[in-house]
Amino acid sequence: MSSFQAPNDIAKTGIGGLDDILSGGFSRGHLFLVEGAPGTGKTTMALQFLMEGVRAGEKCLYITLSETEQELRGGAASHGWSLGDGLDIFELLPPESLLDSEQQQSLLYSSDLELGETTKQIFDVVERTRPRRVVLDSLSEIRLLAQSSLRYRRQILAVKHYFAKFDATVILLDDLTAEASDKTVHSIAHGVIRLEELAPAYGAERRRVRVTKYRGTKFRGGYHDSTLTTGGVNVFPRLVASEHRKGFEPGQLSSGIGEFDQLLGGGIDKGSSTLVLGPAGTGKSLSAIVFVVAAVARGEKAAMFVFDEELGLLYTRLKKMGIDLEAMQRAGNLFVDQVDAAELSPGEFAHRVRKRVNEDAIKTVVIDSLNGYQAAMPEENSLILHVHELLQYLNRQGAATFMTVAQHGLVGDMKAPVDVTYLADTVILLRYFEAMGKVRRAMSVIKKRTGAHETTIREYRIDHRGLTIGAPLEGFQGVLTGIPVYVGEGQPLLQEDSA
Repeated sequence: MSSFQAPNDIAKTGIGGLDDILSGGFSRGHLFLVEGAPGTGKTTMALQFLMEGVRAGEKCLYITLSETEQELRGGAASHGWSLGDGLDIFELLPPESLLDSEQQQSLLYSSDLELGETTKQIFDVVERTRPRRVVLDSLSEIRLLAQSSLRYRRQILAVKHYFAKFDATVILLDDLTAEASDKTVHSIAHGVIRLEELAPAYGAERRRVRVTKYRGTKFRGGYHDSTLTTGGVNVFPRLVASEHRKGFEPGQLSSGIGEFDQLLGGGIDKGSSTLVLGPAGTGKSLSAIVFVVAAVARGEKAAMFVFDEELGLLYTRLKKMGIDLEAMQRAGNLFVDQVDAAELSPGEFAHRVRKRVNEDAIKTVVIDSLNGYQAAMPEENSLILHVHELLQYLNRQGAATFMTVAQHGLVGDMKAPVDVTYLADTVILLRYFEAMGKVRRAMSVIKKRTGAHETTIREYRIDHRGLTIGAPLEGFQGVLTGIPVYVGEGQPLLQEDSA
């Protein structure tokens, strides 16, 4: 994500992805609303905003009407944070706290006091501390005290104008537990951020952030995936490929297998995407990994994002073919990331890929497979859009991207769970077919935008030597249907390896 150098009139939020969405952060001296249901991360985000202010040498104030100072400090400690000097906490506690003789004089009992007095107490603590950053948590208490929309609006306006005198940047938190349809603060606030949590049928909850309003500032609209983990809120700005253009020297990349390159018309072009399509067991992963091996052999770096196969099994299986992925990893030439689709949002996945490509100058990327990627998506239409932006971004970085998709079925008419063939620049089709009493494999290139390719169908074999590709199957007709007819002389099938 972009790294903003915020000007003096911008208060950075302490969350890099959120600063990216907000074009740097919050404009100083204004009032902002952060709303969301309980548990969406409002308090955590607010604490990160204040701690960023402390790091910048600013005086910060957290006014809480719903949590005690002990609870706030406990929540901060769960993230490994210590709320030290520069961050004052002013709490409004229920009357039961009166039993504690050691409580300080600043205690305020929101259930007993009228709204006017509550507001006055808030103003008093601001007058004493004169903070540059303020968080007020939460508006639900003030809304209940106000009892009417008119009085509520007047009090929020009073708060806004009062803080403006101190040039303070203020965040109001709203947990949407009372009169959720009340948009009073939306019209008063300079900007509005909404936090949402979605619960899929299986897997961890998904979180997202949306900026619904930001006066006078061009922000990044739409929904952006986020996470709430130990260490705070993370926001992953939606990838817009058109914002990332990078020049690169065009050329073709070899697979390291002569017959494969011939089938591809010389190889795979830099800055292009390739889809390997076929049923289970046809060698889709291996067909992509041979390009990884070739890239490492050229002295380049490669990255693999594996959704489906457990890495230990993958390493063991390939080592039997003479491909040692672990050795490539240890040498720092290969980065392998095991992706759990049930735990990872598409936005975070795109961020991982982008971060890896940027930091390590990766020029060969394998995503295995899009079936697993689809499992992370609530809707197929969203998958297409995510894949489109990710492929466009990688293409503009000069990277060659290889994706695999497993089709349903084994022979005959097969369908993919999602059709992305029109997005890929090159499509390699793998098939089983029956010949001479045995099940064999065949591959063909059915599309290549970037140049000419063979229109033939070639048999291939997978054994201890890896991927072996034979001559074109010119003596057969109907190979792609699974049950071909031999129409030539001298069948050119690959012979079994006797070794």
